[in-house]
Amino acid sequence: MRLGRPGEETLPRGSFKALAVTVLLSALMFQLLRIVGLRAFSMASETYTSGTHSAAFVTCPNDTVAKELARGIVQRKLAACVNVVPAVTSIYEWQGQIEEDSEVLLMIKTRSSKVAALAEFVRSNHPYEVAEVISLPIDQGNPPYLKWIGDVVPDQ
Repeated sequence: MRLGRPGEETLPRGSFKALAVTVLLSALMFQLLRIVGLRAFSMASETYTSGTHSAAFVTCPNDTVAKELARGIVQRKLAACVNVVPAVTSIYEWQGQIEEDSEVLLMIKTRSSKVAALAEFVRSNHPYEVAEVISLPIDQGNPPYLKWIGDVVPDQ
């Protein structure tokens, strides 16, 4: 059955629903594509030189030590952010014996130029005889986040 005046060409009844759904989805997709496009432009417009920042890792014997070190690191602007990751199991050799301990891991985001000062701060304030302080250069990441690290942590 067709709707409309006799003698006029009209759309089949189901076509109107399809047209309405198409218009509605198009409006929603426009907003989604606009948001994605703006984010992509924001990320592409920021520049970052590979290795400018580093992610450093430090293990601690417990949550109290981990949080004290983390606060001291951020307060001294040795890092922009320190994540405290609880309940890490470490298996390692120490003084000829295989050891297993529950530790807390610090994931530290900083400028590469601050790693030496960060390591010195950790060595001076950590209870372990040999504190773990290792770092890896950040090759890529979310440009606004990497910019934030650079804004928070002054260059030496």
